[in-house]
Amino acid sequence: MQNYLKNQIQASIETKQKLLEDKKTLETIEKLAHQLVKLYKEGKKTLLAGNGGSAADAQHIAAELVGRYGFDRPSIPSLALTTDTSNLTAIGNDYGYDKVFSRQLEGMGQDGDLFIGISTSGNSQNIVNAFESAKAKNITTVALVGRDGGKMGELADYAIIVPSNDTPRIQESHILIGHMLCDIIEKELFGEGI
Repeated sequence: MQNYLKNQIQASIETKQKLLEDKKTLETIEKLAHQLVKLYKEGKKTLLAGNGGSAADAQHIAAELVGRYGFDRPSIPSLALTTDTSNLTAIGNDYGYDKVFSRQLEGMGQDGDLFIGISTSGNSQNIVNAFESAKAKNITTVALVGRDGGKMGELADYAIIVPSNDTPRIQESHILIGHMLCDIIEKELFGEGI
């Protein structure tokens, strides 16, 4: 059992080490952080979505922004599109599950907002459809994905691709990236900066 546990920890470290050494991805995260700070200063918001564990990550990131990440400060507008069961079930029933996020973006997204779609495969059809709705409303799109980036990686304004094919390792890195973004946003808006 101890060896199994050590192997799991080592696999997580190795994925993060690859991420650490990926200059292109680090540059993309940095550019995205600047974009997020800029849009919040302009009174815009972020919207996030994912399925399963990625839905939990979307909610986690939104909660860090709306609540707090590292210190007390004013709330930052962010909304996880995965939390309203009445919307999800009504849209899923009336339009199909592939429309549960795109329909919400049509109603709540505004020009200048930013949408973060989270998927380990990069091929979640409901997120791909949401990217198309976002583009129609001039909403910047971010793909937080793994593997080869999938369709989402091709469509997004910012594609952050975790260098792994292992779903748990991708998800662990997604929340690390989300935490880094929250930290930068909070410090740039309300702290002493980075």
